[in-house]
Amino acid sequence: MSQPTPTTTRSRSELTAWRNAVFVIFILSGLALATWVARIPGIRDDLGLGKDPAAIGLLILGMSVGAILGLTVSSPLLVRFGPHRGMVGGLVIVAVGVLLIGSGATLFHSIPSVAVGLILLGFGNGMVDVMMNVEATAVEREIGKTLLPLMHACFSLGTVLGAGIGAAAAALGVPVVWHLVGIAVVLVVIAVVAVRYIPREAELGDETGPAEKLPFGERMRATLAVWADWRLILIGVVMLGMAFGEGSANDWISLAVVDGHGQENSIGAVVFGFFVAAMTVGRVVGGPVVDRIGRVAAIRITAGMGAVGLVLFILGGPMWVVVIGTVLWGFGVSLGFPLGMSAAADGAANPAARVSAVAIIGYLAFLAGPPLIGFLGQHFGILNALFLVLALLVASFLASPAVRPAEPDPSSR
Repeated sequence: MSQPTPTTTRSRSELTAWRNAVFVIFILSGLALATWVARIPGIRDDLGLGKDPAAIGLLILGMSVGAILGLTVSSPLLVRFGPHRGMVGGLVIVAVGVLLIGSGATLFHSIPSVAVGLILLGFGNGMVDVMMNVEATAVEREIGKTLLPLMHACFSLGTVLGAGIGAAAAALGVPVVWHLVGIAVVLVVIAVVAVRYIPREAELGDETGPAEKLPFGERMRATLAVWADWRLILIGVVMLGMAFGEGSANDWISLAVVDGHGQENSIGAVVFGFFVAAMTVGRVVGGPVVDRIGRVAAIRITAGMGAVGLVLFILGGPMWVVVIGTVLWGFGVSLGFPLGMSAAADGAANPAARVSAVAIIGYLAFLAGPPLIGFLGQHFGILNALFLVLALLVASFLASPAVRPAEPDPSSR
């Protein structure tokens, strides 16, 4: 057994409300991102960009840069403002970004406005990503059960909701601006209500303390100091392999099935659906499994499953073999990101900075992975390029002891 030790004197109803409030924040984060993705074709048409993917690629790059900046400053902002104002503020920034994207595309046909909106969307969501994961680890410790995988499944649920609403809006001919205005209002209103059920605690940054009195520059230096922790770097290696495997799958599985295995476009889409379903199921059921076997065993088992799945997917043969490989690949990368977040936050001081650090590693893998696979695929073939993902999953397997629960640090109390 390796489940978190309960540390709470709160009632069961208070803990349930706290947990559900964090679930809602994860859903809102996924909803915001999927809303933009679902309406990309309409935004492209409103901006008159034609069929050129390069322009959309540059806009997406702006959102990615904003996300990295948001991840970087999230820790000192969490200490300064606390999780209540921090998460609501981050989602307000996201809502403003969504409004700029919608109005810039539909009303003003302004590429700069959409670009600024995407930067704000990325920045706000990057902030919220770290803060909600820190909050999730706090409620996980107090309840005494592994919750991070289920939290990340809620993020996936948010993306499904966002994609479904976006598809329905596009099918009904709802202009992009009015769709995005509605989502912006939903984000702010629900966030304000949800955080009311999150407790205010000094250790989470809500009360005035010595760290809050430090100048912003000193708080940033304290944030960067966590990179000297080798255990944290090894946790980052675990997340690197898992996030690289997830990001590469999102962008390349369908094309690899079509171009590498010679299947129809529809088959590529169906196979990708198997991957997403397997990853979501892995996160839903992962928490109780981790509580029984521990984080290290869970990472080793899932990384091993992912490696076997990649070998089956790459080498192929009958399509049922490729599908089995895809399912194993999906299960294989399902727990690395949430368990890495949980491991980074526990048993040490400055959990927000530590979560921010490993989140940056994970997101850089998401950003760099797909283009690198594309570059290698151009020279060696898309299936051969996926051997890099296999190598990184092996690295995650080898680094798995780093996610073992750490002894609590008295200075973090």
